[in-house]
Amino acid sequence: MSTVKEQLIENLTAEDKTSQCKITIVGTGAVGMACAICILLKDLADELALVDVAEDKLKGEMMDLQHGSLFFSTSKITSGKDYSVSANSKLVIVTAGARQQEGVNVAGVALKSLDPKLGTDSDKEQWKTIHKQVVESAYEIIKLKGYTSWAIGLSVTDLVGSILKNLRRVHPVSTMVKGLYGIKEEIFLSIPCILGRNGVSDIVKVNLSSEEETLFKKSANTLWDVQKDLVF
Repeated sequence: MSTVKEQLIENLTAEDKTSQCKITIVGTGAVGMACAICILLKDLADELALVDVAEDKLKGEMMDLQHGSLFFSTSKITSGKDYSVSANSKLVIVTAGARQQEGVNVAGVALKSLDPKLGTDSDKEQWKTIHKQVVESAYEIIKLKGYTSWAIGLSVTDLVGSILKNLRRVHPVSTMVKGLYGIKEEIFLSIPCILGRNGVSDIVKVNLSSEEETLFKKSANTLWDVQKDLVF
């Protein structure tokens, strides 16, 4: 007896079951699921795979997305505890990790090149105050709800779009900074880079003030103090 599909659809060619743009997300916590829903709503993948060690939560999140699949174009959503589910992925996004705590220091530096008055007492628009608010806003969110997720998911989706579509747009992403601004160690810091299908292809040179360069080196030293003692 024929199925409903066979009664409604007459097949003309063999179906290509290989995903052309599969994305895997490791971790189904708040950040992982924010990435998942943003990627789905942007129609960036024809298959989405979820990986997590918590099997019940993993299955629940997969089923929840499948139930809402009518509202986005990705036709296949899978999951698994084993990393084999990520086979043939164009991108693997790792979101699993220890939750950030309120008050944990994250080194950062403001980059100013358009107006030398930015961040000084002569800055009428108070960019220095705005910068401080931006830096501290994540900790305020963590204090209020315990974590940040949606802005991260949207940012990751923006990166995914640039990579898969080879848009070669400028993004602040982590890359090797050895040799830049007098840094001698193999340290990765977030700086403006051109991002495309092959990853980071170019670094955007930014003229830092002496104060900014000092802060940049301080960030590098902070990371190096942690990294130098790591044993693999």
